[in-house]
Order: sequence, then C-alpha cells, then structure tokens
Amino acid sequence: MKLLFIGDVVGSMGREMVHDYLPKLKKMYRPQVTILNGENAAAGRGITEKIYKGFLQDGVDIVTMGNHTWDNRDIFEFIDEAKKMIRPANYPEGTPGKGISYIKVNQLELAVINLHGRVFMTDVDDPFRKADELIDEALKRTPLIFVDFHAETTSEKQSMGWYLDGRVSAVVGTHTHVQTNDARILPNGTAYLTDAGMTGPYDEALGMDRDAVLRRFLTQMPTRFEVPKEGRKILSGCFIEIDDVTGEAKKIENIVINDDHPFNGGFE
Repeated sequence: MKLLFIGDVVGSMGREMVHDYLPKLKKMYRPQVTILNGENAAAGRGITEKIYKGFLQDGVDIVTMGNHTWDNRDIFEFIDEAKKMIRPANYPEGTPGKGISYIKVNQLELAVINLHGRVFMTDVDDPFRKADELIDEALKRTPLIFVDFHAETTSEKQSMGWYLDGRVSAVVGTHTHVQTNDARILPNGTAYLTDAGMTGPYDEALGMDRDAVLRRFLTQMPTRFEVPKEGRKILSGCFIEIDDVTGEAKKIENIVINDDHPFNGGFE
C-alpha cells in the first residue's frame, strides 16, 4: 500500500497548494490513500465544513486534526457526521468526533489513528495508553496502521515512535510546522518522521505573519497573529510504502515543494 501524507495545512494559501499540487503528487506517487492534517486550515484556527468537503473534493481520504480542533465553532455542527475526519483519540470521554478511522482499499483496510501530545500542550489523556487501546482494536481488522501524532517536543514524538515500533506501519508527527530530516524505518518495521512540516505561507513564522511574531518577541506585548493570504507558498509531507501482508513499512520519503524546491514531477 502506498500512502501520501500532507502536513498541517495553514489558511487559504495552504488550501491552494493542496488544490494545485495534490493531483500532481498523485500522478507521481500513485498513492492509494491520501491523509492530510487540517487543524489550521481555517485561517490558522480549526476547520469548517466547507473546507473539509473541499479537501475531499481535492482527493483527500482522511483529514486529521490536533490542538486547534475546536478553534472554529463550525466544527460542532458537522464533526459527528464527518466520516472522513478524525480528531485526537486521547481527548476526554464524551468529546464529539472519533479518533480512529478505517479506509478500504480493494481487499485491504488501513487504520488511521490521531493522537495528541501532552508536553507543553493541553493536558489530555495519556496518548501512549490510548495508542495501546486503539492498536489492539485495529489489529483485529488489519495490520496496516498509520498514526498522526500531533505533539510539540521531539522527545515525546520519538518516544512514541519507539514505543510503537513493530506494532504500527507508520508514526508521523505534526504540529511544529517545521519538517524534520529524520525520516527512517525503525528496526522493527515502523516508518517514522518527527514532523511532516506545514503547507501554507513559506516566508512567514510557522505560517503566521512574521512581523506580528517579531513584535511579540521584541516587545513582549499581546499581539494578534494572522495568516497571510498572499506570498510564496510551501507544501510539506511524506510518502510511505507498506507491505500489504505484514504491515511493515518498506519506504518513507520526505516531500517538500516551494520556490527553493520546485516540483519536478519526478524528473530532474
């Protein structure tokens, strides 16, 4: 099975990159499943039903979320009916939505799990224990399991990768908006990447207007961060190949498209 994952989509510029480049990436990599983190898709703050449906129309199979899941109130109107969107599974009992979803690909089935870190983030349930619970559930149906771990620190993400090595097909981190250069297959067959990076404004600070971010650092005064609507753009993510029978990863490859790394369609 071939998977394409697109890192945190930020604002309208991020959505434009998905719309413009996803068809090209699909032609190049031929993925059977495309997963996208959409928790910043609505001007950097959550997601709307219109945006969610737009991603599906663009060819996304599953939308994952993170710490900005509830930032846009529109989500409460549709999350329980959004069959192709998951929020962190380790949110407290009774939270709307779900944290795991299954995608059928011919005779195969892929489980996609969304988890939320705790270090320097909102105090939620233990992601490691929740991972144990959901993996046990998923393995009754399929050995093909993908985990989007939305967390702040590299240590927590790496720990999750090692904790799940050999039990899931891939652990890919999101949240920091900076793609890491540590894509690898761990010793027991799990593809790992600390952070897939972001998709949106290229010349800003993590997708937010850099001047506002600089003002905060220089003055320590309250500053409202906004997502620019114009400028250069970036798309970040990764491509993963998984053995259909064992669920072990065979390949993981970083993807980045921007003015410094233009898309070449697979040809130099």
